[in-house]
Order: sequence, then structure tokens, then C-alpha cells
Amino acid sequence: MKTRTKNSSSNVAVPPLELDKLRTTAKWFPEPQLAFAGGGMSADPKVGVPLYGPHSLGTSRHKREIHVGFIGTGEAVDHATAFLNSCSEGVDGDESHSPFPGCRCDRGFQTELKFNDQIVEKITQNERQELIDIKNGRERFERTLGLLGAKMDVLTRRDHPLDFVFLVLPQDLYLKCRTATYREKRVEISRNLRRAFKAMAMSHLKPTQILLETTTGLTDSGRKLDHKSVIAWNLFCGLYFKNEGLPWAPVGLPPCSCHVGISFYRPHGETSTLRASVVQAFDENGDGLVLRGPEFHWDEQRDGRSPHLSEEMAGELMQQVLEQYARERGQPPARVIVHKVSEYEEAERKGFQSALSKVKQFDLLAVHPVSSTRLIRAGRRPPLRGTSFDFGDQHFLYTTGYIPELGRYPHGHVPSPLLISDHVGDTHPDRLQQEILTLTKMNWNSANMHGLWPITLRFSRLVSDVLREVPEGQLPNPKYKYYM
Repeated sequence: MKTRTKNSSSNVAVPPLELDKLRTTAKWFPEPQLAFAGGGMSADPKVGVPLYGPHSLGTSRHKREIHVGFIGTGEAVDHATAFLNSCSEGVDGDESHSPFPGCRCDRGFQTELKFNDQIVEKITQNERQELIDIKNGRERFERTLGLLGAKMDVLTRRDHPLDFVFLVLPQDLYLKCRTATYREKRVEISRNLRRAFKAMAMSHLKPTQILLETTTGLTDSGRKLDHKSVIAWNLFCGLYFKNEGLPWAPVGLPPCSCHVGISFYRPHGETSTLRASVVQAFDENGDGLVLRGPEFHWDEQRDGRSPHLSEEMAGELMQQVLEQYARERGQPPARVIVHKVSEYEEAERKGFQSALSKVKQFDLLAVHPVSSTRLIRAGRRPPLRGTSFDFGDQHFLYTTGYIPELGRYPHGHVPSPLLISDHVGDTHPDRLQQEILTLTKMNWNSANMHGLWPITLRFSRLVSDVLREVPEGQLPNPKYKYYM
């Protein structure tokens, strides 16, 4: 746009105002494929698993049997066992829900769940009522956690095969004990039973899952439940992964790549101390490893809401990541990609770059959803998942949206894109966006073919919640399956 005006006092013409043209491009990335057993490929886990079987079928990671134990009231355990057996046979779908193929040696995840009274620790009616009757919320929470810890200890010492533990809670006990909020040294502390149970249980080296008795649909709770096939998919997908299986694997991620997600959390009782929560997602299979970073001080009043690491701490944290990768894989990574929600401060970036100086390729980028900038598509449907548009060096990627493979938009809200910015590194932005789209499909807590967050950042945030419950003197287990 050009304008010409005159100065009222001198009658001298002012040079025309020149505005830079708005430069933007838009493109669409096809839905990434996933790999299943025997080299089978599909974009949708709910198609690939029934057709081909899970990716690790036929390998040493696949278990033909999974011995399942329980902690819970007698009736809740009976309901859970009946529900799991029913789902194992398979669950019909409908127009909006894919059928669940089951979990038997001849179908679905192609493994058998084994139940035995020897690996059941019951919560008695007296124990249940004693917990419910405790008036003080903090005491009730801690007594509940203590009882579950004692049950877990007995269960894991039994001379019987045990691969996995379900904690099955009746509705009244769960509602009474699921959270506790109290003050300690004038600091408010909020605790969550799921997170605390996970932190406690990981020391027993058994993966776990909390299953509410109402989720089985065998009670008269009146609770509105998801379709049974949705519950079965999510439950068995997580169960299979937590027992070392790989439901599916990403396709197209370069070998020897290490994708890293970094989040921050505040330990219980602290007001100015933070720690970093780090998750590594590997290339061939999407396995997750967890790392707890060093403590550092951050005052929101003085330093702002978005935490940042010093140069020294950023370098130390990245060095830990590289060492952990080498221990797990027997070789250093050839490429490292770091995802963080907030943009990098100069010192922070220098620390990461220094530690990554011996890695062949690396990329640092900030990734987070935004609602202030959206792409409006002609017609009634929202933008397609995989749509990307750019403004200068800022890239926007729709990881939720209309999905042609499903023929629908599977969300009830207006989709928001991810903003991908502050990039320093060796990889073209298009390639980074395609990898992010792939990493949104690696959520083992769900069998959905889509998700808003790449698994690096989604997992690092979830891991933070559990790490907050891990005692300071206890070394967190690096396997992600204990945090799911």
C-alpha cells in the first residue's frame, strides 16, 4: 500500500509509506504410515493391528502370555476380570467406533491374559470402610497409599509369575481418596493418587494400570462411559506396550535419531525450585526413556512464567541425554531433535549447542499450540490434519483437524495449530513438521491415529506429574512404561 501526504506547515511532500507484502505459503502433509507385524503398513492402528498384528509379533519382545495381578476389593476384581475376558474375545464397533479385534493367541494383539487367585491382593471391606471414614483428607490419602504399597509388596513377593498389576477401585473409595490438598510450611500441596501410586509402584519393577470399577460397565453407577471398543483399544494398547511389546512403529524417521521433549515441574513443597523432566523417543520403535534433570531456582515474580536453564545446566542436561541414549543403544545418536514448549534464551541455546557439538546433526525448536492464529478453510469443514502454513520463519501445523481416512473430524472443538518456531539446526522445516506429525501417533495410552502434541512433549508433561511424587533420594526408573 502506498500513501502520499503533505506536511501542513512546510507543504513538503512526505515519501510514500511502504508496507512489506505479507508472505505466506500453505501445504499439506499426507497422514504418516505406521508399521505392523510382517511389514504391514497402515496409517491407522485400528486397521493395522487387526490386519497384521502388533509390530513386535514374532520377535523376542512379544509375549505369548501376560500374567495379570490385581489389587482391589473382591467385587471390583471380579468385575475387572469379567470385563477383560469379554474384551479379549473382541468388541463390536459401530458407525463412529472401530471394532476391537480382541487379545487372544489367534486375534488382535495375539497374546493371552492369564489370571490366578495367587496374584490377587484384596482390599477387605473393613480396610475399605476404615479409609472412607477418615475425615482428614491428607491422612486418608497417605493411609490409602500406604495400604496400596503394602499390598503391592506382598503381591510382588509371591512365588508366581506376575507381569502386570491392575489397581481396581470401587467408585466410593476412589472419590474419597483420589486427591489431597493441604498446606505444609505455608506452601499448598496438591497430590493425586494415580501419580503417587505410579511413583510408589515403580520400585517393584511391575507396570501398573488403575481401572475404576465403574469403567467395566458392570455396576449401576450411572456414569457415562466411552464406547466399549474405545475403552478396550486404549486399555489393551497400553497393557501390551507396558509388557515390552510394540503395538506399532513409526515409519520414515531416520535411523539413530533421538527426539527429546523437555518440560519443567515444581517438586512438592517448593516455591522457587524447579526440575526438568526429559523424555527421549527413539527412532525405530518410539520407546520412551525418562530422565530427571538437576534442580534450579526460578522465581516467577522475578524471572517470568516460562522457565529457562542456564548455559551450564542446559549443557549438563543434554550430556545426560546423550549418555543415556548411548547406554540404551550401545552407540551415540547420529541426530538429536529437541522439542521445548517455550522459546530458547541465548544462554540456554548455547548450552544445548555446546553439548551437541559432537553430534552429526541436531535441531532445537519450540513447539506449542496457539489459538490466536488460524487458517480458515473454504466450506464447512475445518482444515485437514497435516495442513501447514508459514508466516516468515514461523510455521503452523495442524495436528488435529479433518481426517480424510476417517471421513470426519473426530473432535468437538475448533482445531488450533501448533506453532513451530525458534528453530536452530540442520533439518528443513518441512521435514521437522512431518516428523512431528508422526510423533503425534505414538501415544501408547491411546490407539488413535491422531493427537495434538508430539509424544516427546506430551510424555514429558505426564512424566513430570509422576516425578513430583518420586522421593528426592530415590532414583527414578528410566523406563516410560512405569509412568503411563
